[in-house]
Amino acid sequence: MASTAEHPPSCKVVLAGTVAKTLLAEVHQGLSKLDKAPLLVGFLANKDPAARMYADWTMKTCTENGFRFELREVDREELEEHLLTANADTAVDGIIVYYPIFGNRQDQYLQQIVDVSKDVEGLSHRYIFNMYQNIRFLDEQKLQKSILPCTPLAVIKILEHLQIYNSILPYGNRLFGHTITVVNRSEVVGRPLAALLANDGACVYSVDVTGVQQFTRGEGIKKRRHEVIEKDGWGLENCAPLSDVVISGVPGDSYKFPINLLRDGAVCINFSSEKNFSPEVKEKASIYVPAIGKVTIVVLLRNLLRNVQNRKGAAIQPASAVERPGSLEEAAPAT
Repeated sequence: MASTAEHPPSCKVVLAGTVAKTLLAEVHQGLSKLDKAPLLVGFLANKDPAARMYADWTMKTCTENGFRFELREVDREELEEHLLTANADTAVDGIIVYYPIFGNRQDQYLQQIVDVSKDVEGLSHRYIFNMYQNIRFLDEQKLQKSILPCTPLAVIKILEHLQIYNSILPYGNRLFGHTITVVNRSEVVGRPLAALLANDGACVYSVDVTGVQQFTRGEGIKKRRHEVIEKDGWGLENCAPLSDVVISGVPGDSYKFPINLLRDGAVCINFSSEKNFSPEVKEKASIYVPAIGKVTIVVLLRNLLRNVQNRKGAAIQPASAVERPGSLEEAAPAT
């Protein structure tokens, strides 16, 4: 009898660093077209360890890849003035704020203070509007790309790397046929991620403590943008078994996704700073991505590069400088 050691593991664990290396090659290509390294300024106005870690990762990735970075630690009551100063400073190419600051609607106000041309996080109203409306460019000539939020875009880049996106299908429809559950519906990550996935053709179930919403472009994905349908009476137990991809980002270390709800061979991605999936996930999943942080940082650099390119105009071909043919953001779907 053949020993079990001869059989390969049924689950492939994919680390974020592997995906990040591919994206960094695109970033380096775009950076080579500029006459000087862009300057990213980060603002830290809290004592959150996760925010500090994100700031440290940002600095490390910037310095290792030819970008300039300054971390400015300020009192939260003075953050607004510091942001306005950075907006007016022509030496500053991009701004990132490490949230939460106040942990309420005041944080949303601060997001709108950052100049849209320096917003590397994609949190400005114009970028959020474009994302939900499935508008991918800022201009009619389609030379200036709209910025997408870093963490949702990082998840999408991982799905592209895993070839969940079907390159045979037209741009904008490449998730058609996939059913995806996203456990988290925050305004910063979960809801934007569900919208982006649905706009690319997936049937998405968005789950939080209030229930389940379905994000979809309708039967045959005939609609230009997604719509949201309340799934009354539904819970995770209704949608997870239907899903070939499960993405979870519940904050805190107490939550664990119930592995018994996974369908065999599902792709599982964790974007929480804590592990939402127990080690047993590898007994049912075909692919497991335990963290996405390194990809998120590289996406941040891509957004910074794009902001610089957008401001410089068409002279350096900003629409294509950081995109390889066939990628998600290369073209908008036909209307």
